[in-house]
Amino acid sequence: MVFWEAYVSDEAMGTFAPIVVYWLYAGFYQLLPPLDKYRLHTRKEEEEKNLVPLPKVVKGVLLQQLVQAIVAHGLFWLTSTSDASGITIQPSIPIQIVQIIIAMFVMDTWQYFVHRYMHQNKFLYRHIHSQHHRLVVPYAIGALYNHPLEGLLLDTVGGAISFLVSGMTARTGVIFFCFAVVKTVDDHCGLWLPGNIFHFFFQNNTAYHDIHHQLQGTKYNYSQPFFSIWDKLLGTHMPYDLKASRRWFRGKAVERLIQIGCLLLSFQVIT
Repeated sequence: MVFWEAYVSDEAMGTFAPIVVYWLYAGFYQLLPPLDKYRLHTRKEEEEKNLVPLPKVVKGVLLQQLVQAIVAHGLFWLTSTSDASGITIQPSIPIQIVQIIIAMFVMDTWQYFVHRYMHQNKFLYRHIHSQHHRLVVPYAIGALYNHPLEGLLLDTVGGAISFLVSGMTARTGVIFFCFAVVKTVDDHCGLWLPGNIFHFFFQNNTAYHDIHHQLQGTKYNYSQPFFSIWDKLLGTHMPYDLKASRRWFRGKAVERLIQIGCLLLSFQVIT
């Protein structure tokens, strides 16, 4: 028994719930105060380095979600196992947990190799994957800002394969896809907040994926959205160093204070 059972079908929830969850969770991050001391990059960096405005990012995400909804609806319709009364027999909770874990590994495997190939193939990177990397300083709403073809191949097809291989029902799919969406948004939020459960349980997290968006890390940390296994096995793993990042931010802050001090001193000398 789930809370939506009396209102909408599992198939409808699986189609639309991940979209709603995406905007709720990303919107939560967007509405937070600046929280400068928890940011992996300064707000000035976000303004200067990112090559695409927020309205265009929102449009790109909505386009990808439209394609995802169409594919999800078709996938659930084709794989429906409901009987004549419209009831689908649900597996036990332990089996659903195993199915979700299998789906996580399948999705990671698909996304690692497709993602890595999009970096290695210069044509695909230049014309398709580079769109996602226009957000050099990631933020939550831009988590699914991709070229439409990449969104289809990497996320939509990857999700469909994970669903099919794991053998989960549409109801289990609701849980899995919503969880995957929340994890993806969190990985792009740009904040290292204390108590974030994803940072505790996953080495592949906000700081880990942020490295991949930087110039020195574009050939590393391809794994997404759950684990870092393939990066470690295939030599593309680059660990993150939060202390180094914070030292760098402090250094930039000191540098800025020195510049301001020099300007004030120059002004006093002139006057």
